[in-house]
Amino acid sequence: MPDSAALPERRRGSGVRMVYDQLRDEILDLELLPGSPIDEVQLAERFGMSRTPIREALVRLAGEGLVETLPNRSTMVSNIDFLNLHTFFDAMTLMYRVTTRLAATYHRPADLKTIRKHQARFAKAVEAQDALAMIASNRDFHAAIAEAGRNPYYTSLFLRILDEGRRLLRLYYQSFDDRLPQEFVQEHEDIIAAITARDIDLCDRLGKGHADQIIRQIQHFLARDERQPVSL
Repeated sequence: MPDSAALPERRRGSGVRMVYDQLRDEILDLELLPGSPIDEVQLAERFGMSRTPIREALVRLAGEGLVETLPNRSTMVSNIDFLNLHTFFDAMTLMYRVTTRLAATYHRPADLKTIRKHQARFAKAVEAQDALAMIASNRDFHAAIAEAGRNPYYTSLFLRILDEGRRLLRLYYQSFDDRLPQEFVQEHEDIIAAITARDIDLCDRLGKGHADQIIRQIQHFLARDERQPVSL
């Protein structure tokens, strides 16, 4: 028998984290399309582990709205509610404005340091054309702004919106072939400058403008006409 002391000990929960990270990335990158079924048995075989960590990972993903369990106990990738997308855009625009305004009013020096750290990560991800890193760092950037506003209710709501909107943001970056124009990186810099200056009105305008351009780009991308001319 092999010496059990010589075998590397697997950290508790490491299997759950690996499955969660991999499936989350595949869902956000739209490799796993909305509505796709998720088979626990196949995942257990794929990752070489029991179904228990698979289920735990799926529970985490369900908590973020990325998967859902159906009445028959099967699991699928959550659909994107395109029919009610306008309501999501309304909420997103409002939260960009409110959290940026509050950050201008209540931020502390440590908040600016955190916000700038996430902005540096975002700029680096844009330069590398790494869409998943852009999504993650953009989420953290705006979450840090919300935290600087010191209203936990708004922060909680905005985090939900940011998390639910990650797949839409993937479409946004995809519309640029993952080559995000530098002017949109600069928008973040302008927001930081306005927060630093405690210019509430400018923060409001920049927050709305930032949301507006994202929404317009997504709408344009979804409405593109890719029909092929066919002679009959």
